Amino acid sequence: MTSELWTVLVLLLGALLCFMLNKPRADMVALALLVLFPLTGLLSVTETLAGFGNPTVILIAALFVVGDALVRTGVVYRLGDWLVKTAGNSEIRLLILLMSSVALLSSVMSSTGVVAVFIPVVLSVAARLQLAPGRLMMPLAFSALIGGMLTLVATPPNMVVNGELMQSGMPSLHFFSFTPIGLVILLLGIGYMLLVRQQLVAKEVSNQPRLQRLTLADLAKAYCLTDREVRLQVAGHSPLVNQPLNALALRSEYGINVVAVERPEKLRTLLLVATGQTVIQQGDILLVDLADPNLNVMDASAILGLTTLPLSSSYFSLHAHELGLAEVAFPPESALVGKSIQQLAFRSRYRLNVLGIRRHGQALSQVFVDEQLQATDTLLVAGNWQDIQQLHQQNRDFLVLSVPAEIDEMTPAAKKAPHALACVALMVFLMVTNLVPAVIAVLLTCLLLGACRCIDLASAYKAISWPSIVLIVGMLPFAQALQQTGGIDLLVSHWLALMGSASMHAILAAVFILTTLLSLFISNTATAVLMAPVAIALANAFAASPYPFAMMVALGASAAFMTPVASPVNTLVLAPGQYRFGDFLKIGTPFTLMVLVVSVLLVPWLFPLYPNQ
Repeated sequence: MTSELWTVLVLLLGALLCFMLNKPRADMVALALLVLFPLTGLLSVTETLAGFGNPTVILIAALFVVGDALVRTGVVYRLGDWLVKTAGNSEIRLLILLMSSVALLSSVMSSTGVVAVFIPVVLSVAARLQLAPGRLMMPLAFSALIGGMLTLVATPPNMVVNGELMQSGMPSLHFFSFTPIGLVILLLGIGYMLLVRQQLVAKEVSNQPRLQRLTLADLAKAYCLTDREVRLQVAGHSPLVNQPLNALALRSEYGINVVAVERPEKLRTLLLVATGQTVIQQGDILLVDLADPNLNVMDASAILGLTTLPLSSSYFSLHAHELGLAEVAFPPESALVGKSIQQLAFRSRYRLNVLGIRRHGQALSQVFVDEQLQATDTLLVAGNWQDIQQLHQQNRDFLVLSVPAEIDEMTPAAKKAPHALACVALMVFLMVTNLVPAVIAVLLTCLLLGACRCIDLASAYKAISWPSIVLIVGMLPFAQALQQTGGIDLLVSHWLALMGSASMHAILAAVFILTTLLSLFISNTATAVLMAPVAIALANAFAASPYPFAMMVALGASAAFMTPVASPVNTLVLAPGQYRFGDFLKIGTPFTLMVLVVSVLLVPWLFPLYPNQ
């Protein structure tokens, strides 16, 4: 071996050791590599930094933006709400729908982001069905990983492998090249989880109390809102039609405080948080907070042309992604103390409704619009989550005491959900038909999402996982350095010496196993960067098609089922599911072997080793 190859191997082993110890951070290691390659003379500065202009890297960064747009517009949360509604009380139906939905979402957006969004949904459903969260958390993680096997853009390793294929002069894989294999593995995963779900429950459940954030339900209970929520539909003859709320005096005359308006449209129901300028239309459904739970709403409804509708649960829970609550107090220098709610003009000035006052720890039960505020009072306000966040800037007159946990699930662009779905559908169409390169299709989608206001520029930059991008860019030079110094040729020659007489299926299995084992210790993206050129060189040594070898690398990199640290997805569900390290080993190892068998059987069939024979 040459001195240059020894230098590359030392850098590689040093990087792998840092990745395994997680000290320093992986992106810092990648940055160090970008400095060391030119300093050691292995690569030029241009060659080392070429990754920043790599189409695969741009594609991965742009897909982070697409995924965040689906979260901001509420598409992901609506799918979670549908899951809760459709599953009912059936654990089997819930598990099937959960794994299918998560895999579907993970095929077009970050699996880590999908799992982070679904964890509170799953915890809520588990509590409602009186199930241990552990029975659902591991299926959640496994389905997200399987989602990475469904499409070309589902996970960075797929795109890294595809980029290596194109760099070697081969045509690109198609958007749905992975789908037949991924669907079989998904069905296998659902069946496997249905069989082993009894083993997913931790034997010892921690009894230590955990600090939990307040929820909407907690705040509603503290201010006695539970019995005051009503839904009223506006009839065609109602005197409210075509009138703005600030001209109606509903609160002072009838004790009716309109919090929000559900406006039915052709394909969806639009939620409008009530402001003084909100104009009532025929057919609107008013979400009302009564000033007094004993108020006879029937008399007011008859006068105002309103019909009472059933309310299955709190409308704050039903619209938690858009409609929020917060508790505020007054700092000593506040100029609002001594004024009434009516004088504050809260709705007109801050676009928020005051729903309750607590005085000396007790919620006031009477009509309080003319009640003078005291320095020790706290207010419960309702409105759009974005307007609630703006209260933090009003630090002279307000002090925000409590913001419920549901603020993490807010959807600031909920009205743009149809636009986001249309943009993603266009992206898939362009990628399936190959009308434009994949990176152009995704960048065009990002531009359209911005133009449709599904995401703003600041959020787009924030959505990109820059540590992941830096990691990929820092690892890409290894492939070129190993190629130039003869490292890949040396590894392939040793591989041929060990397995030269083995069957091609055994060699493909070895590629899968080596990739999977390596991804247990370093990120699956870094694994793909290292293994893809080796697999393609190995295919060339056997005069075989590189596609099946490349596919085994991509599938093996996504098969991170065996340890909780093999993927961020597994790490996320470790605590909520109350799992131990051994639980993943016990459940994940058999399933990894099943994925290996499916891959070895299906990949050569779908991607022939010798297509010209």
